[in-house]
Amino acid sequence: IISVAIRLDSKGSVFYVSKRLGQNGKLFNFLKFRTMYKDNDRLLKEYLSKNKEARLEWEKYQKLKNFDPRVTRIGRFLRKTSLDELPQIINVLFGQMSLVGPRPYLPQELEKIGDSINTILLAKPGITGLWQVSGRNELDFQTRVDLDCFYVTNWSLWFDIVILLKTIYAVLKQKGAY
Repeated sequence: IISVAIRLDSKGSVFYVSKRLGQNGKLFNFLKFRTMYKDNDRLLKEYLSKNKEARLEWEKYQKLKNFDPRVTRIGRFLRKTSLDELPQIINVLFGQMSLVGPRPYLPQELEKIGDSINTILLAKPGITGLWQVSGRNELDFQTRVDLDCFYVTNWSLWFDIVILLKTIYAVLKQKGAY
């Protein structure tokens, strides 16, 4: 149903595939349902060049909360409900990700992360994690990095269970999902 909705809404692949940093810095193909238009980089660049407030928000959060010109109609729904994340189960089955862990970072974010990357890359990235149950996209980038470091250095099975349970609440509440 999701695949058909994506196809009817805009041109392009049903899946979004992106190179991400996995455990020990190994790159892998990160999967999501596509929520953006094909020419999303151009749309973002144009929008940020014309909108100073949005540019400042992008620089702080690496996200746009109120309006993102790149996101399709079905994409807004998929992001709000976190259904765009479902294909990551395939990444878990291939051993590239786990259910809980730090979020998978983009290779170009290495410099911005700084020395914290050495800690973060000790663990497999997760579909959910401490940042998601602590505010998701309401948090700035540095807070996300700090939470991921805290998770890795304080890992326990009980911690993962608590995060999984809190994820259910976070997804249902939809706060910070855009």
